[in-house]
Amino acid sequence: MASILFYTSPAKGHLFPILGAALELHRRGHQIHIRTLASEMELLHSLGLHAEPISPEIEARELDDWKADSQIGAVSLAMKTFADRAVLEVPDLQAAIQQTGADVLVIDTNTWGAQAAAEASGLPWAVFQPYFTFLPAPEVPPFGPGLPYTNGIVGRLRNTLVGKMIFSKMNGLSLPSINAIRKELHLDAFDSFVDMIARPRRFLYYTVKELDYPRKSWPDHFRFVGPGLWAPQAQAPDWLDETDRPLALVTCSTERQSDRPIVEAALKSLPDDGFFVVATSAAYDPGEMAEMAGPHTRLEQFLPHDPVAERAAVVICHGGMGITQRALSHGVPVVVIPFGRDQLDVARRVEHAGVGARLMPKQLNPETLRRAVQQALLLRNGAERMAAAMAETGGDNRAADCIEELL
Repeated sequence: MASILFYTSPAKGHLFPILGAALELHRRGHQIHIRTLASEMELLHSLGLHAEPISPEIEARELDDWKADSQIGAVSLAMKTFADRAVLEVPDLQAAIQQTGADVLVIDTNTWGAQAAAEASGLPWAVFQPYFTFLPAPEVPPFGPGLPYTNGIVGRLRNTLVGKMIFSKMNGLSLPSINAIRKELHLDAFDSFVDMIARPRRFLYYTVKELDYPRKSWPDHFRFVGPGLWAPQAQAPDWLDETDRPLALVTCSTERQSDRPIVEAALKSLPDDGFFVVATSAAYDPGEMAEMAGPHTRLEQFLPHDPVAERAAVVICHGGMGITQRALSHGVPVVVIPFGRDQLDVARRVEHAGVGARLMPKQLNPETLRRAVQQALLLRNGAERMAAAMAETGGDNRAADCIEELL
């Protein structure tokens, strides 16, 4: 049996997807070590896993892309965050390897420094990515702006030209920091940000082919493992049985954005359409919106989503991969209102796959949300087909198998 070390960025949305695989490996007899958010230590220890916090300096470097007033500005701030953390991740992962005697490393895709340190360690290692890949291909729209999928000559030309502009910007923002770290570790320099994808022996891709855009081919080391759906066990709240109305689950991001208008529009419109609205405000204080709540609403800052999602008629969200795939895993169609990060690409793929509706924030108001919800409700069959595809992919067992391939 092996000692397996998981290393994450400071985000629950990157910890929870891999916990199912970690627990499955633990059940198989491996010794599991996790380095992640300090706030999650009690939970991880209660699950029987060895866990310690990542460096507090890393956790203190907030992902502040929500401060930007444009998509390009948000990308720049996100890249700066990852670069600032990367320098701190190298000694942090090296110390963790020393402390745990790790045989295998499983590294978060957003931890650039930890990936370099993993490569330099000489140990077998994998990267896990819980959002859509930025791996380019002529037939696929470039990552970032949420361009629609087209499979013609004009579309391929667009993909190539826009992709060159995007990756030129990403390379300029990331490569100086990444290559400075790689030089310190006596590793060869990258020519492109995309080079990071090719280095691990396994790339655990937390989605399914049916939700991503079709490609002619995928790299040999890519493994589709389905969505990471682990969550702490939770009972359905009693108040769920107090309504016979169809449920609309509405969520904001746990990492602060400007997505509060999603909840506000839902509270103003959907109860009048016969829905019982369950809204989680996450990064926002629900007290700020309490005056909008009524007899057919429930407003909480945090709430386990599974007991609600499995009974929901529709899920309305910002387009985070976690809540989007969780809704679809229950066969529930989604309305995605993307505010940044990878969410523009999530919204387009949801639309392309026929499992939900896309609504841009600038068009968001109670009436447009009503129309988007009605559009999504017509796509229940597509969402149910996606749920079946996710179940067939293998999930936690599949991810655990892929990690054991490294032994």
